Amino acid sequence: MAAAVTLSTLNGFHGFSAPKTAKAASFVDLNQSQIASAMGAGWNLGNQLEASLNGTPNETCWGNPTINANLIKAVKNAGFRSIRIPVSYLGKISSNSSYTIDSSWLNRVQQVVDMCIANDLYVIINMHGDGYHSVDGGWLFCDGSNQTAIRAKYKACWKQIATRFRSYDQHLIFESMNEEFDGTYGTPNRTYYENINQLNQIFVDTVRTSGGNNAKRWLMLPGWNTNINYTVGDYGFRVPTDNNCTAGGKRIMISVHYYDPWGFCGEESTTATQWGSKATNSSKVDSWGDESYMKTNFEKMYNKFSSQGYPVVIGEYGAIDKSSIDSRNTACRADFATKVCTYAKKYGMVPVWWDNGDTNKYGFALFNRYTAAVTQSAIIKAITTVYPKSSSSSSSIDTSKTYMLKNVNSGMYLDVSGAKAVNGTNVLQYTASRAKNNNTWKFVSNGNGYYYIYSQLGNGSTFLLDVANNSSANGANIGIWSNTNCNAQLYKLVKNSDGSYNIYTKSSGNKSCVEVVNALTTKGANVQQWAYNGHNCQKWYLEAVN
Repeated sequence: MAAAVTLSTLNGFHGFSAPKTAKAASFVDLNQSQIASAMGAGWNLGNQLEASLNGTPNETCWGNPTINANLIKAVKNAGFRSIRIPVSYLGKISSNSSYTIDSSWLNRVQQVVDMCIANDLYVIINMHGDGYHSVDGGWLFCDGSNQTAIRAKYKACWKQIATRFRSYDQHLIFESMNEEFDGTYGTPNRTYYENINQLNQIFVDTVRTSGGNNAKRWLMLPGWNTNINYTVGDYGFRVPTDNNCTAGGKRIMISVHYYDPWGFCGEESTTATQWGSKATNSSKVDSWGDESYMKTNFEKMYNKFSSQGYPVVIGEYGAIDKSSIDSRNTACRADFATKVCTYAKKYGMVPVWWDNGDTNKYGFALFNRYTAAVTQSAIIKAITTVYPKSSSSSSSIDTSKTYMLKNVNSGMYLDVSGAKAVNGTNVLQYTASRAKNNNTWKFVSNGNGYYYIYSQLGNGSTFLLDVANNSSANGANIGIWSNTNCNAQLYKLVKNSDGSYNIYTKSSGNKSCVEVVNALTTKGANVQQWAYNGHNCQKWYLEAVN
């Protein structure tokens, strides 16, 4: 979404130092349903890294403060599981044939990505404002006269971006562009649409061949202006080939936006302030774009893409705040959010609320970016009711029983290697036809919802499940050790809807879970600690054996 520049506070981005590149210990290759579930409900960090002045990106020039960790933490705490970060490059790209992106700008993009990933959020970064005719310095035009030059520049930029982030794990997703079209609303020009297709193909090929984890990373692709009808219908959209993908299936997402009806969602001058079941005055309801219209459009996306293995991300949706002119507006906006999320979840889509940071009349913001305070609790509640926050409370476990712990992803059991009752013995997954001391465990409460998990080797009360070195890091190994009275041996269990449990480690501050490395399904695959991601390799069935 393009935002009007209304404020010009120019105390923004200046010379941030280069962050350390995140090194992923493992990349969990999530399939279509797993990635949609893991991403949950999302939120846009809009009007920040895509903001620009006179053709130069500037983080604060549209009136928002410098992005900080407190805001990202607030978004996480509110219950969102993913963040879309619109990014413009514009004047940060050199004018010579190398098209070099300013390194300090890439550093800043990386810093913000790292803030999000540090909070166990999925992150989408794109090329956002470079294709807007209304933005100074725009160049990524599907109707541009020199497509050869545009394509060369586009390829060079994405090669740099993809290379910078190639070591990042599955939490990072690339989106090729944003709301690309010729600026004319109406039936797409097929020649220009084909140019969008060509750009999407360049994007896929460039990312896939850039090394690291990019060969299996999820990639997002829009059709004409991210419009549902122009993407689903026979107007020219084509899903690119993905011959260089090394994953076991499709790893392309389709990007669309949803602001229907615009009179309610985005138009300031209209009398349309109400929508849906919460509306009390029909004269304030738009003549189109009701719930049935929404459902029909989401069904179209499911039938065309989701059912064929391509997840759909509603990269932007929302409605501006008109509560100052109609007291029913907030309830109607919350209802709109509820319905978008309900149908998105039903059809396996990922909804991402558009937040531009504006908390005033006609703003989209859910948070005050200066204080990180929630400003639209009713809307956040509507979203998180459909996509509940992961529970931080521990489930009650029957401590009188002994259990085998079966991994949901592999069907194998938590096992002590070689059945050795020795400090430092590794823990892994293995097949089992019956319960043995090396694959059975007992839970002992430590209070406050935490448990010790005792291996039944030896006397059954000596060796505990243990995070190596009491580490908080992703990839920290899991073994057994005698009682050390430290966080390395304390766990919280959270029950899932399928009856399985996530086993959170206290050493990580309850951010990480006990999982099978790389979601492997082979005998002897190692067990480690990793940040919660919703994958089945982090889920365990507790099978009581007595």
